[in-house]
Amino acid sequence: MNKTWKWTFAAWLLSACAGFAQAGEGATPGAEMLTLAELMRMGGWLMYVLGVLSVLGLALIAYYSMVLRTRYVAPTAQALRLRELFKERRGREARELCAQQPTALAAVAASGLDFLKENPGAAPGMLKEVMESEGARQAGRMQNMIHYLVDLSAVAPMVGLLGTVIGMLKAFNSVAFDLAKARPMELAGGVGQALITTIAGLIVAIPAMMAYSWFRGRVIKLTGLLEGASTDLLAILENKGE
Repeated sequence: MNKTWKWTFAAWLLSACAGFAQAGEGATPGAEMLTLAELMRMGGWLMYVLGVLSVLGLALIAYYSMVLRTRYVAPTAQALRLRELFKERRGREARELCAQQPTALAAVAASGLDFLKENPGAAPGMLKEVMESEGARQAGRMQNMIHYLVDLSAVAPMVGLLGTVIGMLKAFNSVAFDLAKARPMELAGGVGQALITTIAGLIVAIPAMMAYSWFRGRVIKLTGLLEGASTDLLAILENKGE
């Protein structure tokens, strides 16, 4: 998953830059294709901001690819082992297992065990509320985690839009004070910055939004697995106690 998103983003960036360079070449026959370094120079300092955002986006995608997995949320082996320990009323060993393998399911199971230890005579309904509350907290943590990609996809186009405004302002300023001394190169530089930063902002934002949509589906799937495993453990605790 990590390599796939990296190659997809790299291909997208190169194709966009190549398309922009080819457009410039078509407008001026015989002109050389613009390199990535030249595009960065024409885009101005905001291109470095967008570069940082792109690296941050790749880092988030790589991190989510590693942590949003079944083995870190509700691994099957852990769920089966906890079921056995709960049925045999071996609460101490169950707590040790939860401490050794701190997953979302382990947090839910530990919350139920701790509640029963502190409130041995509590009603079963209270145990359900405690475990459901912890399960909701774990699910919310996963959902809030991936929202950073949404923030990134919103900030990047705004940075690109800022570059557009700055570039157009430069272009207008070149003719605002003395139309007779206006030079085409100054106009082209301002318009070029406006277009390049807009393209770069969209190049960063679109993959980030696509990644968010993909991870949102994964979070929904993992939340369902967590709910199913937690419900099984809750049923055993309610019937057997600790």
